[in-house]
Amino acid sequence: MKILFEGTISVKAALESRCRQVKQIWMDETKKTKDFGYILTIAQKLNIDVERVDAEVINKMAKGKTHGGVIAEVTERRYLRIQDFDFGEKPFFVLIEGIEDAYNLGYSFRTLYAAGCNAVFVLQPFHNDEMILSKSSAGASEKMPVVLLRDVEGGLKYLIDKGVRVICADRKDAIEMYDVDYQTGILIAVGGPKRGLSQSVSRFCNQNIYIPYATDYRNSLSASSAISIIAYEVYRQRR
Repeated sequence: MKILFEGTISVKAALESRCRQVKQIWMDETKKTKDFGYILTIAQKLNIDVERVDAEVINKMAKGKTHGGVIAEVTERRYLRIQDFDFGEKPFFVLIEGIEDAYNLGYSFRTLYAAGCNAVFVLQPFHNDEMILSKSSAGASEKMPVVLLRDVEGGLKYLIDKGVRVICADRKDAIEMYDVDYQTGILIAVGGPKRGLSQSVSRFCNQNIYIPYATDYRNSLSASSAISIIAYEVYRQRR
Protein backbone atom coordinates (compact mmCIF):
# COMPACT_ATOMS: atom_id res chain seq x y z
CA MET A 1 0.00 0.00 0.00
CA LYS A 2 1.28 3.45 -0.97
CA ILE A 3 1.92 5.91 1.82
CA LEU A 4 1.49 9.49 0.61
CA PHE A 5 2.38 12.64 2.53
CA GLU A 6 0.72 15.91 1.54
CA GLY A 7 1.82 19.50 2.10
CA THR A 8 5.18 21.20 2.40
CA ILE A 9 5.53 20.73 6.18
CA SER A 10 4.96 16.97 6.03
CA VAL A 11 7.11 16.48 2.94
CA LYS A 12 9.98 18.53 4.37
CA ALA A 13 9.77 16.57 7.63
CA ALA A 14 9.88 13.27 5.71
CA LEU A 15 12.96 14.45 3.79
CA GLU A 16 14.68 15.36 7.06
CA SER A 17 13.47 12.22 8.85
CA ARG A 18 15.66 9.34 9.95
CA CYS A 19 12.70 7.00 10.33
CA ARG A 20 11.77 6.58 6.67
CA GLN A 21 12.79 7.38 3.09
CA VAL A 22 11.06 9.45 0.43
CA LYS A 23 10.59 7.47 -2.79
CA GLN A 24 9.14 10.11 -5.14
CA ILE A 25 7.77 13.64 -5.06
CA TRP A 26 5.13 15.34 -7.22
CA MET A 27 4.99 19.14 -7.28
CA ASP A 28 2.71 21.69 -8.90
CA GLU A 29 4.63 22.92 -11.93
CA THR A 30 3.30 26.47 -11.57
CA LYS A 31 4.41 27.03 -7.97
CA LYS A 32 7.70 28.65 -6.98
CA THR A 33 8.07 29.26 -3.26
CA LYS A 34 10.85 29.12 -0.70
CA ASP A 35 9.50 25.79 0.60
CA PHE A 36 9.36 24.35 -2.92
CA GLY A 37 12.95 25.45 -3.51
CA TYR A 38 14.06 23.76 -0.28
CA ILE A 39 12.27 20.52 -1.16
CA LEU A 40 13.83 20.49 -4.63
CA THR A 41 17.31 21.11 -3.20
CA ILE A 42 17.10 18.32 -0.63
CA ALA A 43 15.52 15.93 -3.12
CA GLN A 44 18.34 16.56 -5.55
CA LYS A 45 20.96 15.88 -2.87
CA LEU A 46 19.23 12.61 -1.96
CA ASN A 47 18.67 11.56 -5.61
CA ILE A 48 14.90 11.50 -5.20
CA ASP A 49 12.82 11.73 -8.37
CA VAL A 50 10.75 14.94 -8.50
CA GLU A 51 8.01 15.28 -11.08
CA ARG A 52 6.60 18.72 -11.87
CA VAL A 53 2.98 18.17 -12.89
CA ASP A 54 -0.25 20.01 -13.54
CA ALA A 55 -2.17 21.07 -10.42
CA GLU A 56 -5.04 18.76 -11.38
CA VAL A 57 -2.75 15.73 -11.08
CA ILE A 58 -1.97 16.73 -7.47
CA ASN A 59 -5.65 17.30 -6.73
CA LYS A 60 -6.55 13.79 -7.91
CA MET A 61 -3.77 12.17 -5.87
CA ALA A 62 -4.48 14.08 -2.66
CA LYS A 63 -6.95 13.01 0.02
CA GLY A 64 -7.53 16.56 1.22
CA LYS A 65 -7.48 20.10 -0.12
CA THR A 66 -4.58 21.44 1.97
CA HIS A 67 -1.78 19.72 0.05
CA GLY A 68 -0.28 23.05 -1.07
CA GLY A 69 0.74 21.56 -4.40
CA VAL A 70 3.16 18.89 -3.19
CA ILE A 71 2.83 15.16 -2.48
CA ALA A 72 5.48 12.56 -1.65
CA GLU A 73 5.41 8.79 -1.61
CA VAL A 74 7.31 7.51 1.43
CA THR A 75 8.39 4.16 2.85
CA GLU A 76 7.00 2.63 6.03
CA ARG A 77 8.33 3.93 9.34
CA ARG A 78 11.40 2.31 10.84
CA TYR A 79 11.03 1.98 14.60
CA LEU A 80 13.99 2.18 16.96
CA ARG A 81 14.99 -0.35 19.59
CA ILE A 82 15.46 0.68 23.19
CA GLN A 83 19.10 -0.41 22.95
CA ASP A 84 19.71 2.23 20.25
CA PHE A 85 19.73 5.06 22.80
CA ASP A 86 22.54 6.83 24.57
CA PHE A 87 20.57 7.67 27.69
CA GLY A 88 22.68 10.63 28.74
CA GLU A 89 22.28 12.26 32.15
CA LYS A 90 18.49 12.59 32.56
CA PRO A 91 16.42 11.42 29.59
CA PHE A 92 12.80 12.46 29.20
CA PHE A 93 10.73 9.69 27.61
CA VAL A 94 6.97 9.31 27.14
CA LEU A 95 5.13 6.02 26.68
CA ILE A 96 1.82 6.34 24.83
CA GLU A 97 -0.63 3.45 24.99
CA GLY A 98 -4.06 3.16 23.43
CA ILE A 99 -4.33 6.56 21.72
CA GLU A 100 -5.85 5.49 18.41
CA ASP A 101 -7.01 8.80 16.94
CA ALA A 102 -4.36 10.11 14.53
CA TYR A 103 -5.13 13.76 15.28
CA ASN A 104 -4.91 13.28 19.06
CA LEU A 105 -1.67 11.39 18.61
CA GLY A 106 -0.29 14.04 16.24
CA TYR A 107 -1.06 16.88 18.65
CA SER A 108 0.76 14.90 21.36
CA PHE A 109 3.84 14.51 19.19
CA ARG A 110 3.85 18.22 18.36
CA THR A 111 3.89 19.21 22.02
CA LEU A 112 6.36 16.55 23.12
CA TYR A 113 8.87 17.49 20.43
CA ALA A 114 8.57 21.19 21.33
CA ALA A 115 8.93 20.42 25.06
CA GLY A 116 12.17 18.47 24.60
CA CYS A 117 11.02 14.87 24.92
CA ASN A 118 13.86 12.57 23.85
CA ALA A 119 11.73 9.69 22.53
CA VAL A 120 8.21 8.32 22.44
CA PHE A 121 7.63 4.65 23.29
CA VAL A 122 4.74 2.70 21.76
CA LEU A 123 3.64 -0.89 22.34
CA GLN A 124 2.53 -1.61 18.77
CA PRO A 125 3.12 -0.12 15.31
CA PHE A 126 0.91 2.79 14.29
CA HIS A 127 -2.28 1.50 12.68
CA ASN A 128 -3.71 4.92 11.97
CA ASP A 129 -3.17 7.25 9.01
CA GLU A 130 0.44 8.37 9.17
CA MET A 131 -0.24 11.22 6.75
CA ILE A 132 -2.76 12.67 9.23
CA LEU A 133 -0.31 11.95 12.04
CA SER A 134 2.45 13.87 10.26
CA LYS A 135 0.18 16.76 9.33
CA SER A 136 -1.46 17.17 12.74
CA SER A 137 1.95 17.03 14.41
CA ALA A 138 3.33 19.65 11.99
CA GLY A 139 6.05 17.16 11.05
CA ALA A 140 7.10 16.43 14.64
CA SER A 141 6.13 12.75 14.35
CA GLU A 142 8.82 12.39 11.68
CA LYS A 143 11.50 14.08 13.78
CA MET A 144 10.72 12.43 17.11
CA PRO A 145 12.51 9.11 17.76
CA VAL A 146 9.88 6.39 18.24
CA VAL A 147 10.75 3.17 20.07
CA LEU A 148 8.60 0.07 19.55
CA LEU A 149 8.47 -1.90 22.81
CA ARG A 150 7.53 -5.39 21.68
CA ASP A 151 8.69 -6.82 25.03
CA VAL A 152 7.03 -4.45 27.50
CA GLU A 153 8.30 -6.14 30.66
CA GLY A 154 11.86 -6.48 29.38
CA GLY A 155 11.89 -2.93 28.02
CA LEU A 156 10.64 -1.30 31.20
CA LYS A 157 13.02 -3.35 33.34
CA TYR A 158 15.84 -2.21 31.06
CA LEU A 159 14.85 1.43 31.58
CA ILE A 160 14.58 1.04 35.35
CA ASP A 161 18.02 -0.61 35.45
CA LYS A 162 19.32 2.49 33.63
CA GLY A 163 17.99 4.68 36.43
CA VAL A 164 14.82 5.84 34.65
CA ARG A 165 11.77 6.35 36.89
CA VAL A 166 8.41 5.26 35.47
CA ILE A 167 5.65 7.78 36.25
CA CYS A 168 2.08 6.94 35.27
CA ALA A 169 -0.77 9.33 34.55
CA ASP A 170 -3.30 7.40 36.63
CA ARG A 171 -5.48 8.68 39.50
CA LYS A 172 -5.23 5.52 41.61
CA ASP A 173 -3.05 6.29 44.68
CA ALA A 174 -1.79 9.34 42.80
CA ILE A 175 -0.30 12.65 43.87
CA GLU A 176 -0.58 15.98 42.08
CA MET A 177 1.73 16.19 39.07
CA TYR A 178 3.19 19.43 40.44
CA ASP A 179 4.48 17.63 43.53
CA VAL A 180 6.84 15.39 41.56
CA ASP A 181 10.52 16.06 40.88
CA TYR A 182 11.20 15.58 37.15
CA GLN A 183 14.89 16.43 37.35
CA THR A 184 16.02 12.82 36.94
CA GLY A 185 15.66 10.34 34.09
CA ILE A 186 11.92 9.73 33.64
CA LEU A 187 9.39 7.93 31.50
CA ILE A 188 5.86 9.35 31.65
CA ALA A 189 3.26 6.70 30.74
CA VAL A 190 -0.09 7.96 29.40
CA GLY A 191 -3.03 5.76 28.39
CA GLY A 192 -5.82 6.31 25.91
CA PRO A 193 -9.40 7.37 26.69
CA LYS A 194 -10.95 3.88 26.46
CA ARG A 195 -8.83 1.65 28.68
CA GLY A 196 -6.09 3.80 30.17
CA LEU A 197 -2.81 2.07 30.91
CA SER A 198 -2.55 -1.71 30.86
CA GLN A 199 -1.39 -3.70 33.87
CA SER A 200 1.74 -4.68 31.94
CA VAL A 201 2.80 -1.01 32.11
CA SER A 202 1.28 0.22 35.37
CA ARG A 203 2.84 -2.50 37.52
CA PHE A 204 6.28 -1.00 36.82
CA CYS A 205 5.19 2.46 37.92
CA ASN A 206 7.21 4.25 40.62
CA GLN A 207 4.60 6.98 41.10
CA ASN A 208 1.09 7.76 39.84
CA ILE A 209 0.20 11.38 39.11
CA TYR A 210 -2.95 13.33 38.32
CA ILE A 211 -3.66 16.79 36.92
CA PRO A 212 -5.53 18.94 39.46
CA TYR A 213 -8.53 20.97 38.26
CA ALA A 214 -9.50 24.49 39.25
CA THR A 215 -13.18 23.53 39.18
CA ASP A 216 -15.38 20.56 40.14
CA TYR A 217 -15.25 19.22 36.56
CA ARG A 218 -15.44 15.40 36.66
CA ASN A 219 -14.42 14.37 33.17
CA SER A 220 -10.97 13.54 31.85
CA LEU A 221 -8.94 15.81 29.62
CA SER A 222 -8.07 14.56 26.16
CA ALA A 223 -4.85 12.56 26.04
CA SER A 224 -3.11 15.25 23.98
CA SER A 225 -4.12 17.97 26.49
CA ALA A 226 -2.91 15.89 29.45
CA ILE A 227 0.38 15.15 27.70
CA SER A 228 0.86 18.86 26.95
CA ILE A 229 0.33 19.89 30.57
CA ILE A 230 2.68 17.25 31.97
CA ALA A 231 5.36 17.74 29.31
CA TYR A 232 5.57 21.46 29.98
CA GLU A 233 5.81 20.94 33.72
CA VAL A 234 8.82 18.72 32.98
CA TYR A 235 10.24 21.48 30.78
CA ARG A 236 9.51 24.16 33.41
CA GLN A 237 11.37 22.27 36.12
CA ARG A 238 14.33 21.58 33.84
CA ARG A 239 14.73 25.10 32.42
